[in-house]
Amino acid sequence: MHRLPRRSVSAILRHGGARHRTTAAPISCASTHLGSVGETDAKVRWHSALASGKFNPCKPTAQFASNNGLCFGNRFESTAAASDASAEPPAERFEYQAEVNRLMDLIVNSLYSNKEVFLRELISNASDALDKLRFLSVTEPDLLKGGGDLDIRIQTDKDNGIIHIIDSGIGMTRQELVDCLGTIAQSGTAKFSKLLKDSKDAGGDNNLIGQFGVGFYSAFLVADRVVVSTKSPKSDKQYVWQGEANASSYTIQEETDPEKLIPRGTRLSLYLKRDDKGFAVPERIQKLVKNYSQFVSFPIYTWQEKGYTKEVEVDEDPAESKKDGENEKTEVQKRKTKTVVEKYWDWELTNETQPIWLRNPKEVTTEDYNEFYKKTFNEYLDPLASSHFTTEGEVEFRSILYVPAVAPRGKDDIVNSKTKNISLYVKRVFISDDFDGELFPRYLSFVKGVVDSNDLPLNVSREILQESRIVRIMRKRLVRKAFDMILGISMSEDRADYEKFFENFGKHLKLGCIEDRENHKRIAPLLRFFSSQSEDVMISLDEYLENMKPEQKGIYYIASDSVESASNTPFLEKLLEKNFEVLYLVDPIDEVAIQNLESYKEKKFLDISKEDLDLGDKNEEKEKEIKQEYGQTCDWIKKRLGDKVASVQISNRLSSSPCVLVSGKFGWSANMERLMKAQTVGDTSSLEFMRGRRVFEINPEHPIIQNLNAASKINPDDEDAIRAIDLLYDTALVSSGFTPENPAQLGGKIYEMMGLALSGKWSTPAEVHQPGPQHHNPETLEAEVQHPGTPHHNTKILEAEVVEPVEAGTQK
Repeated sequence: MHRLPRRSVSAILRHGGARHRTTAAPISCASTHLGSVGETDAKVRWHSALASGKFNPCKPTAQFASNNGLCFGNRFESTAAASDASAEPPAERFEYQAEVNRLMDLIVNSLYSNKEVFLRELISNASDALDKLRFLSVTEPDLLKGGGDLDIRIQTDKDNGIIHIIDSGIGMTRQELVDCLGTIAQSGTAKFSKLLKDSKDAGGDNNLIGQFGVGFYSAFLVADRVVVSTKSPKSDKQYVWQGEANASSYTIQEETDPEKLIPRGTRLSLYLKRDDKGFAVPERIQKLVKNYSQFVSFPIYTWQEKGYTKEVEVDEDPAESKKDGENEKTEVQKRKTKTVVEKYWDWELTNETQPIWLRNPKEVTTEDYNEFYKKTFNEYLDPLASSHFTTEGEVEFRSILYVPAVAPRGKDDIVNSKTKNISLYVKRVFISDDFDGELFPRYLSFVKGVVDSNDLPLNVSREILQESRIVRIMRKRLVRKAFDMILGISMSEDRADYEKFFENFGKHLKLGCIEDRENHKRIAPLLRFFSSQSEDVMISLDEYLENMKPEQKGIYYIASDSVESASNTPFLEKLLEKNFEVLYLVDPIDEVAIQNLESYKEKKFLDISKEDLDLGDKNEEKEKEIKQEYGQTCDWIKKRLGDKVASVQISNRLSSSPCVLVSGKFGWSANMERLMKAQTVGDTSSLEFMRGRRVFEINPEHPIIQNLNAASKINPDDEDAIRAIDLLYDTALVSSGFTPENPAQLGGKIYEMMGLALSGKWSTPAEVHQPGPQHHNPETLEAEVQHPGTPHHNTKILEAEVVEPVEAGTQK
């Protein structure tokens, strides 16, 4: 294509030319679709117009039809050069009152994230036009005469790529076309809303959507050319507005063709771009209406192909229909038929689902709520609970929230804040369901529902929420209502309901303990855990407090990978003897959640696998005696273990196990260390730092420790005693839930011990140096074994005892 110089194009735009007239007559809709200017030439015209200085600074935007409605009859005008200028009045050409190029760039690149929202904007404009007419007709009933029903109709021409949006609203006069479509950002809806706001009696009757004024110009996202034919009941004439996407001006002319006149309203015709002609498919238009404008208060009809079946006769084969001459007169031949489908086109109501959130909750049945839930969110099961409420005061909005019966497949939503479970509407027009925590925190992402606001602050595209105080207030109230709904399930007489809920969504609530400190008091009563006194049924924290003993210092818990593992840990031994209940944290997220809660109803959470555990039974005199007796042994064991442990102490939590390895106060527990190792990739140096100090606790009442105590005083260098210390540490490592650094080496030590014990060579270190009878604790596991070839003096041989972790906590 030959490209005109920039100066020539500017001159044509300023002064006109043989092919660029300032007057144009409409052409019939049956005429050939006017081709759009090539993309390259369009850019030349665009930049040339900028260079000519024709544009004024851009003003705030105004959506075209929010103040007038988009209604159209059955005409499609264009700005083609008139073949007979004398047949109709010439079209007047006007310059836009703002920089169109800057506006279009803003629309395409900033305001709208996808093109399909153009239909939402134009339907909203049509709805505003209808709503304005309905409001004004209260005082001026004559406005409704002869205009038909208040509705919106959308018709497409798939072959030619044209979309027609028709409404029977208030329409526009010639001056309103200039003011609203010529001056970008001069929203008639905004003006009308201000007028209603000033009226004390009119405030509750209007439902205008448009507030910013670029809604109409979203049509140019998909259209090269837009034609608006409109008739206001306040005017005797009908006018046609025409504009192109890459033009600096538009035309307005009077409609004089009697066949194209309409009683009232607006018709908007979009001549789609080549790449966007897919929007002219009737089924796609219907889908977009259901998605974005399902709950608009006026009926929306789309032009759809339909069909019905009927029976038609089938001609018989002449060869088969031959009959004998005698029978032809007497027999009645039966006609053969077949079923065919007859196609036809007709209007179909598209927004038949009514917004039940606008109704009084007392008038809505459970069946209504369930039906709306299934239809809106494509669910097949009834929800566990629902909450229908209206918030008034500083922020006003209506909402219905639901708790689903089952969790989503894969349960990915627990870490995905961008779910599509909450749909935001502004005056029943769908805005978005794609949020990143603005309306709901991600730990409540499983909650589904709709939120409809009349005064929610949005940007000009109605698409991206502004960071404002009102949005934060809405979020807080929605979260509060969600917790009230979940609390209602937990207080249900049927305990199985909440068990089902917690099985599906318990992890979400625990995530809330980590992410939302402000709502700890609402989350904590909803948590459930297994415990040492309830290994089959989960209990609440309130139930735990009811079972607490008066001498308990806090809420005890142990973190492990399963209930079975937790119930057999040596940390439980003393607590079970005292009948103290211990919570089992068996979910990987449990321990972090509890650590973030810190306390519940002034009772602190206490990890029984950490050092300095206070069980409320301290006896200072007895502890002093034990330390004097076993102080040397503790130092001896610490010297042997070296840096593996921070210290060796006397334990107050053991009763049947000889020793246990506990975590430091600020270090990771064995369970947390296991989880963090599983998630570490690459450098593991930070694990050593975060692991913290470990404390080796011994049980002075156990025979093995008593024998080691004797050995430390008689012969601290005895090889059997040293070997016993190493094996005790490795065994405690496993029974306490830690992972051995060298499992193969641990296995070798156990095999060596077993071999020595079976051959009788594993002797009690304290006795091999003391011949003669000895006095032992009757509970000791020592036994006399007489071996062939040994001296006849009494030698006590230790029968090795393997203390398995599974046996350590069986005393309850």
